Amino acid sequence: MRDSTLRRLLFTLLLLFSSVFSTPPPPPLLHAPTPPLPAAGPAAFKVGLVLDKNSLVGLMSRISINMALSDFYAAHPNSTTSVLLLPRYSAGDVISTAAAALDLMINHEVHAVLGPQRSVEASFVAELATKARVPVVSSSATSPLFVPSQTPYFIRAAPIDTAQVGALAALVQAFGWRRVVPVYEESDYGTPVVLFLIDALHAVGVQVPYRCALPTYASDDRISVELYKLKTEQTRVFVVHMTSTFARRLFARAENAGMMAEGYVWIATEGFTCLLPSFEPAVVLDTMQGVLGVRPFVRPSEALRDFQRRWRREFWKENPNYTGTDAAEVNNFGVWAYDAAWAVAMAAESVGPVGPEFVAPGNGPTDLSKLGVSRTGPKLLEAISQTEFDGLGGKFRLVKGALNVSAYEIVNVIGEKATRIGFWTARYGLTRGLNWSSESPYSATRDGLGPVIWPGESTSVPKGWETPTSGRKLRILVPGPVEPGFHSFLNVEKDPVSNETKASGYVIDVFEAAVRQLPYALPFEYVPENAKGKRAGDYNALVQEVSNQRYDAVVGDVTITADRSNYVDFTQPYTVSGVTMVVPIKDDRSNSAWIFLKPLTAELWLVSAAFFVFTGIVVWALEHRINEEFRGPWNHQIGTVFYFSFSTLVFAHRENVVSNFSRAVVIIWVFVVLILQSSYTASLTSMLTVQRFKPIVTDYKELIDRGEYVGYLKDSFVKDVLLKWGFHESKLRPYKSPQQYADALAKGSKNGGVTAIVDEIPYLQVFLKDHCDNYTMAGQTYKTGGFGFVFPKGSPLVPDLSRAILNVTESDEMMEIERLWFGDQSDCPKEGSTLSSNSLDFRSFWGLFLITGLASTVLCLYYLVTFCYTNRRALKTIALQNSLKCRLHSIARLFDEKDLSSHTFKKAALEDGSTRVNGHPGASPYPNYPQSPRSISNHTYEEGVSTPVELETVSPTAVSQSPETPPRECTEASG
Repeated sequence: MRDSTLRRLLFTLLLLFSSVFSTPPPPPLLHAPTPPLPAAGPAAFKVGLVLDKNSLVGLMSRISINMALSDFYAAHPNSTTSVLLLPRYSAGDVISTAAAALDLMINHEVHAVLGPQRSVEASFVAELATKARVPVVSSSATSPLFVPSQTPYFIRAAPIDTAQVGALAALVQAFGWRRVVPVYEESDYGTPVVLFLIDALHAVGVQVPYRCALPTYASDDRISVELYKLKTEQTRVFVVHMTSTFARRLFARAENAGMMAEGYVWIATEGFTCLLPSFEPAVVLDTMQGVLGVRPFVRPSEALRDFQRRWRREFWKENPNYTGTDAAEVNNFGVWAYDAAWAVAMAAESVGPVGPEFVAPGNGPTDLSKLGVSRTGPKLLEAISQTEFDGLGGKFRLVKGALNVSAYEIVNVIGEKATRIGFWTARYGLTRGLNWSSESPYSATRDGLGPVIWPGESTSVPKGWETPTSGRKLRILVPGPVEPGFHSFLNVEKDPVSNETKASGYVIDVFEAAVRQLPYALPFEYVPENAKGKRAGDYNALVQEVSNQRYDAVVGDVTITADRSNYVDFTQPYTVSGVTMVVPIKDDRSNSAWIFLKPLTAELWLVSAAFFVFTGIVVWALEHRINEEFRGPWNHQIGTVFYFSFSTLVFAHRENVVSNFSRAVVIIWVFVVLILQSSYTASLTSMLTVQRFKPIVTDYKELIDRGEYVGYLKDSFVKDVLLKWGFHESKLRPYKSPQQYADALAKGSKNGGVTAIVDEIPYLQVFLKDHCDNYTMAGQTYKTGGFGFVFPKGSPLVPDLSRAILNVTESDEMMEIERLWFGDQSDCPKEGSTLSSNSLDFRSFWGLFLITGLASTVLCLYYLVTFCYTNRRALKTIALQNSLKCRLHSIARLFDEKDLSSHTFKKAALEDGSTRVNGHPGASPYPNYPQSPRSISNHTYEEGVSTPVELETVSPTAVSQSPETPPRECTEASG
């Protein structure tokens, strides 16, 4: 930016010098004729035009502007104004461009200026425009070198270059590249955008390890030297931001350097991509194959196609002898020039006829002192800024002084042209097509793009980096030396013969297994840490060594923490993460006298007892009227119910059941009892015989409350964790090796040792490898980041190695590595495995109880319904009684009587030689009750009498004649 300011001062001095000592001739007109003025009527509205007629963009823009003005007045024949175009040419440099603009403003008092063409030229013209209040509308100066707040009278009728950085970042993110190198020209066009690009890349997690800035005057040899420097580095993804002429030279040199081959990625910005249709086909075929690019999307339309046809006709009409290497094809810059001229014509019509209204011109000796201020400028600026219409390039609308672009298209150079592979919008990200009504979220994935042909005609996505051509091995720092007890985890030794560092252990095996998973060779060498003791080295210092790029990586037991992640990148953790404790274990077999109650929970005991009683009551109800074994005095019957139900527990019930319903109930219940008994027996046997181990403590708070001593690994961050949990520092004891862990735990807190060791799980696994018979992990596990391999920020190795680590951990290889270094710990006592046999609860048996309860209830209800139906006449008579007590008493007496119609009593009577009484098979045992229609016996047994007694037969009509008279039994009982 300082160079730009100095350049502007130099331009000013040159202009002053030329004004004082010479009188420059007026700039000649371009050879193209200006549009003819109407014969009469419209007022002339003077607009200057400053272009480089020797450039393709200059020729293209001039023809497009002339066509736009002709088309506008043809479409608006009644216009009150007519733009009078005053063309001037520049030699493609800042001084001639500034002189042309100054001449138009001072000598011709133009109301607006179309141009200048390049960003470097626009920087000084924009300041002139702001001072004179003359709007300057450029359709090709896209650099963000100056902001609208500083130069409000400079208007870009083209998108500003910073609008494309989101599309570039999304493109890089979609293919997973982690490092990108910008290649740009050192100019007012190239340099300002790079800062915005880097910010956009950082926002999606992409690093920029270095930049390649080329001066505009660089020769082909200088370009080749810089490219070979890039080739020796790792990164293979390049974003090119430079003018089209410079970019073509760059790609030609890259082709010669072998950098347009497979494995390389080249992404071009819009300044180059927009001009691709105009490049010579042979150049595109030879030097640009596989290049990706972004450019503002111009929607195809019939009007655009008609304009392109007419433009080509006008071009060859005005330039019949054109011999340029670029094709005579209109591109985005020509379309934006057309729309810019149309916008100026619309704004002029909005302002209306004006005269020469420059005020306050000076009379100094220089041209700058004669520059006045336009009264029309503010009104015209506002009109242009508010102008909106559907142009050839889409919706013409200015936002913060620049053309608003809703979408960018992503193109891939294949053959002689650029093929569209997708779109990018700020709303949807990368998409195959444009659908503005979609509700899809923002996406920056490869799915939003079509197939890509990469350099070297490859269809495989380049990984974005390579091992440097210098062949330098990665210098990997390894912590060490290591305490002997932790050699299974990590060990570093120096070979006295070859002086080569050899590393081994679990960490090294995991790292080397992951490296073998990479799809490319990764040469490396181990470099030992210069420190004494397992934890003598400061691991934060090791991380800082990598952050400062003194080493390429750290492979060791480095814990992933948030603070360290601010300076370096970690791979995927390769160990179980977390901090827990190891404590001694004890045999937990109980000698309690009440251990026989433990196999079942209290809930299951209560439910089982309730179902024992319920089943006994159901069997009694089904058997009472037909089975002598369930009759007798009430205390005898109650005892029978409980004895029968609980004797099923040992399958010793002696009562004979005669009802099929009862038999069904008992069979289902005995099945439930069998399962309960078997489960109870197995659980109780386990409790009495199986050795069970239990940690002596399982809670950190218990250690704090009891004032127990706790050990930790010396120089570990675990000490800070313990202090944070509430342990007093005087109760913490540091140790350096697994053997010291074992000695301290064996002594215990009361004898100078500790009750528990708190450390990270991987270290505790090393300890348990040799001491798992007497100790176990216990207590809550507090999550940590785990151990990871350390690499510099933005290292492309991190995602590749992370995926490789996942492949290793998900395979049998990781189990083999752990078994090799930590042993098989599956046989060790573990908390929750054989520590105790959990009591059986109701949830394990509720299905069985549901089956037996449902079956018993259904059969019992069916029996009661049958009983009520059979004795419906007697129940009707009972219902006539006034007293509820009498009714209940009568129902109970009725249910208490024997059912002489049952098979058991009929069989018993026949076996005793009994005969039917009076030939009345339907006699009721109660004189006052009507006889049962379904009864086939009229005998009953009086208490103490073994032979049937003839009962008095009562006519049903006698009862019906006196329904109000209560039965004799109830009367006697109540009397």
